[in-house]
Amino acid sequence: MCSALRVLLDGVRSLFVTTLIRVCIKRRNPMKIGNKGLGLIKEFEGLYLRKYKCPAGYWTIGYGHLWYKGDKEEITEEEAEIFLVQDLADAEWAVNKYVTVPITQNQFDALVSFTMNLGSGSLKSSTLLRLLNTGDYAEAADQFTRWIYGGGEELPGLVRRRKEEKKLFKEVSI
Repeated sequence: MCSALRVLLDGVRSLFVTTLIRVCIKRRNPMKIGNKGLGLIKEFEGLYLRKYKCPAGYWTIGYGHLWYKGDKEEITEEEAEIFLVQDLADAEWAVNKYVTVPITQNQFDALVSFTMNLGSGSLKSSTLLRLLNTGDYAEAADQFTRWIYGGGEELPGLVRRRKEEKKLFKEVSI
């Protein structure tokens, strides 16, 4: 094997091993939502103890929890918190699974808010994630503001939310 090819293969192997180590460490120590992210989610979702139709047309209850036919139409604050913990666990899992580059707590919080609002499928298929996983943090941040539509129209609440998620994503963690 020529030396140039050997060097290339060693570089690829090294990159692969480094990525694998990061993923394994991340899976052993998954990140969790922080106070800033939790505050952002609660602020934009609001607390609704009775089912309601959100601006995007989905039946929702509590802090943005999807409501399905047959579910209770009215809940307590304690039940809303339980739903929130469940929904956050799903969003945290998705961000921990799909993000393959190092991120700060603020970036994680912004991505969890985004994922909780849009679903893990939207995160997984997004240009935001693709850019982030190539290490292009600045371009990834700019992708937040593209996700401002619900029910086919631009929603002012989503415009504000994405602006705050982008701001949190770019904020330096201390």
